[in-house]
Amino acid sequence: MTPNELPLDTATTEESLGIQEASMRSLIEEEVTALPAPNDPDEAVIPEDTVIAKVPFGGVAPVNLEQRIAELQRQEKALHQDIAQLQGIKSELQGQVAATQSAIASLLQEGLKDLEQRKRDLQITVEQLERRQERIRAEMRTTFAGTSQDLAIRVQSFKEYLVGSLQDLALAADQLELTKFKEPEKPPVPIAAAVTPQPPTPKFADESFQSQTKKIRSLIDQYRSRPDYYGPPWQLRRTFEPIHAERVSNWFFTQGGRGAIRTMGSRLQNILVTSAIISVLQELYGDRQTTLVLADSPERLGEWRRGLQDCLGITRSDFGPDRGAALFEDPFVLSQKADRMVKDGLLPLVVIDETEEQIDLTLLQYPLWLAFAPNPQTPSYSNY
Repeated sequence: MTPNELPLDTATTEESLGIQEASMRSLIEEEVTALPAPNDPDEAVIPEDTVIAKVPFGGVAPVNLEQRIAELQRQEKALHQDIAQLQGIKSELQGQVAATQSAIASLLQEGLKDLEQRKRDLQITVEQLERRQERIRAEMRTTFAGTSQDLAIRVQSFKEYLVGSLQDLALAADQLELTKFKEPEKPPVPIAAAVTPQPPTPKFADESFQSQTKKIRSLIDQYRSRPDYYGPPWQLRRTFEPIHAERVSNWFFTQGGRGAIRTMGSRLQNILVTSAIISVLQELYGDRQTTLVLADSPERLGEWRRGLQDCLGITRSDFGPDRGAALFEDPFVLSQKADRMVKDGLLPLVVIDETEEQIDLTLLQYPLWLAFAPNPQTPSYSNY
């Protein structure tokens, strides 16, 4: 027996050899099917480096079969490792996806809660503002007429008081018995040197002031049709609409420079009308004319200062007790200042802001005053 042949001497191994032969044949068939087909179907082509071994029953088995089996086992093991690794990656990705979805859901929930809270807060704020608006409108409807009537009664009472006082004074002067003394004649003293010059009282509606009236109308038309945005200081530099011209003309020619006009709806519009009046007065009287503004808070006085600077081209240095314009919170202080100006021969213009609920009657004695009355049909802008 050659080394390449299998032993067949014992009868006890016949059964096991049959099983081995069957498995060997199946493996050989699989190996043969894996080999390339020859050109001649009767011949089998075997690679040159393959060692052929003889087996019982005429079988032929390649020597590299065990190597093939070992290689397949290694491949199987590698595939199992790859599968296990992929399963681990899959589990990790699933965990990350679940965590991401949970975080997104949490963020969406928190965002929705925040938006709902802000919506509730805005609704509450809107309701509060609406209630405040209704309350202010109700107060305006109920108090404007009463305030106007009370002011008219007080003015009439003051007038009656003055008339009665003057009549009593005249009667008392008639009843006085004065002793006459003879004094030596003295040369007459010039009256002009002893009497302080008084500023002329403007009478814009009087027919005797026709030349002044024509000049005022000409200036108003110039502001409305030919505005000069780069003119000199104290001249109107802003666009002047017909409604503004109507209010200014009514104040000059109907009210004679002394009266109240309906507010324009905003403080800036009121300042524009006042600036036009100041510009006209500056053209007529020059440096003798001064403007005294009364408002009840520093913030509103600041708006008046900035508005007059913008409309008239003046600076902050033009505001002050001895300047062309002055700002006051207290009507008593304003009245004292106006009295001194009148004594010095100046012509003060008293401007009263819309927010002044009560007007001091002493302010109505001056030759020029302008008050803005609130509109009872609409809420005042100054209340917000």
